Amino acid sequence: MHDIVDTAVAAGTFKTLAAAVTAAGLVDTLKGAGPFTVFAPSDEAFAKLPAGTVEALLADIPKLTAILTYHVVAGKVMAADVVKMDGQNAATINGASVKVSTTSGVQLNGAINVTATDIECTNGVIHVIDAVLIPA
Repeated sequence: MHDIVDTAVAAGTFKTLAAAVTAAGLVDTLKGAGPFTVFAPSDEAFAKLPAGTVEALLADIPKLTAILTYHVVAGKVMAADVVKMDGQNAATINGASVKVSTTSGVQLNGAINVTATDIECTNGVIHVIDAVLIPA
């Protein structure tokens, strides 16, 4: 088993996320002791953003960091725990909260679907999402 960063890189479907985490200087944080829960957008999720968005974010490190930290919750929250959070907000390390809904699968902020769960890592867990979370 690997840490969150190495697990995401090894999966091969999080190349954009890995590049963004590296650009934002968050690799050491996400390799840290944690535990962390990461709602990880796949490369397909990043591809849904309007053209030029990823490039613009890679050039705006404070905004990129705010978006990336909005995908991370302190602690290890497994899928069984997330299901019990219907209608509640989960505080992210960004300081903002993500609303959890379980009425139609697991959704974040009413529109973003969790497509894979419980990818265990030495310092937490990854849940895959189908879109990029953008803080309000």
